[in-house]
Amino acid sequence: MLVTKSSSNKFLPWIVCLTCGLFFFYEFIQMNMVNSLSTYLMQDFHVSGNQLGVLAATYFDANLLFLFPAGMLLDRFSTKKIVLITLGICIIGTALFAGSTSLGWASAFRFLTGIGSAFCFLSCMRLAAVWFHEKQLALIIGLIMTMAFLGGTVAQTPLTLVINAFGWREAIYLDAALGVIIFILVWWGVKDYPDHIAELKEKRKLQLRELGFLKSLKLSYLNWQNWLSGICTNMMNLPVFILGAIWGAVFLEQTQGYTHTEASIITGMIFVGTLVGSPIIGWFSDKIHRRRAPIAAGAVLSLIILIYIVYGQQHHFDTLIVLFFLLGFVSSAQIINYPLVAEKNSPALTATSVSVVSFNVIAGGAVFQPVVGWLLDKNWDGTLINNVRVYSVTDYHQAFFVLVLGFVLALILLFFIKETYAKPKN
Repeated sequence: MLVTKSSSNKFLPWIVCLTCGLFFFYEFIQMNMVNSLSTYLMQDFHVSGNQLGVLAATYFDANLLFLFPAGMLLDRFSTKKIVLITLGICIIGTALFAGSTSLGWASAFRFLTGIGSAFCFLSCMRLAAVWFHEKQLALIIGLIMTMAFLGGTVAQTPLTLVINAFGWREAIYLDAALGVIIFILVWWGVKDYPDHIAELKEKRKLQLRELGFLKSLKLSYLNWQNWLSGICTNMMNLPVFILGAIWGAVFLEQTQGYTHTEASIITGMIFVGTLVGSPIIGWFSDKIHRRRAPIAAGAVLSLIILIYIVYGQQHHFDTLIVLFFLLGFVSSAQIINYPLVAEKNSPALTATSVSVVSFNVIAGGAVFQPVVGWLLDKNWDGTLINNVRVYSVTDYHQAFFVLVLGFVLALILLFFIKETYAKPKN
């Protein structure tokens, strides 16, 4: 890890990393907005559950496609320049999505917004590894994840209220305007390296040149420990992608009778719980110098809460608020997999190695959002209300069983993931 020396501006590392975190915050709005838009998109584009899942997943398709070059580019070129370029593409895609008039164009423009998502977390991870000591790495990653899930929270009730006030297209145009403001802040606040480490910076670049593209890719993507951590993170993140990003609000509306606004408040608590839990659990992991134990505890507790939410009886509004918050809080233990992977790989390959985890997480969205939609459509009895498909409680129980299987698999994988004791590889 690279660490700044004591200087008059001790806040500079925080300014750099948290300003870049705004990019992650913005991308999480785009990633999770379909949960608030689902009813309107199904009405305007006359789409089924599976088609809505495919539309939502185009974001993840772009992410998957660009994650491979993203890590390599960030390890070799200016993080700031790459962030500005990809954030700009995301803003353009968002504005075009707001004006789309067909499912095909909407999918194409959502694909554009997903390109930036391939770079946002890796950019933050790259900067954190440069600007902070390894003893603080899980904490700063937790704070950056907090910013991301704050974006997920904004994509729930706040976005729903804006949609109710202005219409869904106008709300997305405002979203694009927010992106322009963040673009200006990133241009002002992000810096690639501290001034005093120019020599070490050149050393890392030399290491990458000597390794070459293919060997760097091989060291990162053929490391089975990276993949185990990536799949584990993927499985633990599924409630965010399934309940928080697309199906949670519709599930609560159709099975428990809540209004769209009430349902969005409840599902938004996943993101509130995660933004609170990420820095706390990250700090705790740094404090005890353990990575696997907090992840295992988070997976077990998440599984228990998830089963109670999905398969329990009718829940009171306040009870669901607490349950969704707790689900987000304990499942945020997944973020420890990122410093775990960074610590197992060469510092010169931080972004490339961590991209393996990101690849797996995004694959979860790309695969399981359409799969859950397909499972819902599979047993649908044909009921339509205002051109929106209405699914039964049994339909949701069967479709959401993939979340249960995900946490079981995560726990199994943890038996094979090696502990680093929060010590980086030299």
